[in-house]
Amino acid sequence: MLRDRQQFSDPDGTAEALGVSPASWPLFGMVWEAGTLLATHMVTHPVAGLRVLEVGCGLGIASLVLSARGADITATDYNPAAGDFLVFNSELNQSAPIPFVREGWADETSALGCFDLIIGSDLLYEPDHAALLADYVVRHASAICEVILVDPGRGHTNRFSRLLEPHGFVREAAGKTTPGDPLRTHRFRRSVVA
Repeated sequence: MLRDRQQFSDPDGTAEALGVSPASWPLFGMVWEAGTLLATHMVTHPVAGLRVLEVGCGLGIASLVLSARGADITATDYNPAAGDFLVFNSELNQSAPIPFVREGWADETSALGCFDLIIGSDLLYEPDHAALLADYVVRHASAICEVILVDPGRGHTNRFSRLLEPHGFVREAAGKTTPGDPLRTHRFRRSVVA
């Protein structure tokens, strides 16, 4: 992980060419409470036989947990450095290599295919992210699919939920960790294609 929120390294300009500014690096390179909670959920969440996608994986903590459990996990992030961090953290934890795809939610071409479980943490931090993420999820969701998002209460999950509804997703009650804690776990399920 990054030592602090001031670190930035893009020697070949790859991140800059994608529009990743130095100011946004801590978004992927730090341990955030939402990511820790998502990883905690993945310790016991049923994943046998499921194809799992972690969106905006950052350091890939949830992916590492799932890999240790033998899950079929693929990790994605917009920042290309996330893939390097995931390789390093996989080796550090003696994990099998985790497939990583550098991909943005608005990218029109993707060879990822469809997944049975899509997970992510603290993804909806800008107003336009609800529509971008909803479209991305719909493109990559199997006919029977569960989506789990951990959100620190940035106020965009209701719009995200409304955008998933026409595609057959039903929102379950959001789980709260402790009183006064803004972290919520949001679950969406689809059992048939709408």
